[in-house]
Parts: sequence; C-alpha cells; structure tokens
Amino acid sequence: MKFLIVFVALFAVALAGPVSNEAYILKSDADVHATGFNYAFETSDGNKQQAEGILNNVGTDAESLAVRGSFSYVADDGQTYTINYVADENGYQPQGAHLPVAPEA
Repeated sequence: MKFLIVFVALFAVALAGPVSNEAYILKSDADVHATGFNYAFETSDGNKQQAEGILNNVGTDAESLAVRGSFSYVADDGQTYTINYVADENGYQPQGAHLPVAPEA
C-alpha cells in the first residue's frame, strides 16, 4: 500500500512538472551596413521590436545616429503595450497610448 501511495505521488509530481516561462524567437531579421542598420524580431510571449538607424552627416564633426523604432510587450495585466520612439540628436522621444504627455510650455 505504501508503494502505491509513493508511486501515485511521484506520478503526480512528474505530470505537474516545471512550467517553463521561457520565450523563444519566432522571427528575427537584421541588416547592418556602413551607414545604418535595421532589425526586427518577435518572440513567443508576444514581445515585438523593430528599429532602423541611419548615420547622418557622415564624415563630419556633426555625425550622429538617428534611430526610429517601436516595441510592444504583453504586461502582467494581459494588455499589449506599444511604444514608438525616435532617438537622435534631440534625445530619446517615446510615444505610447499609455504614456503621460507633458503639457505644452
């Protein structure tokens, strides 16, 4: 009888097993060249990201990288949140429906 109880308990533990929350890559594309880049990826947990960067004023003292992109993720509340952004000589400028907007000065 003890053997049966132990066997059933071990069987239940084996069936329950560890739950994996690890995400895996569904899609991944990238292209890098001398004056810019672009990439995109998507994971199994709903995360997505894409960006494009361009090198401006190549070979001058004013050389800078301008990046435009977006990312989205599924939060703990089940909602998908998306951020669109520009990052350039004026800084990082995110926009999203869930982000607060500064008042006009």
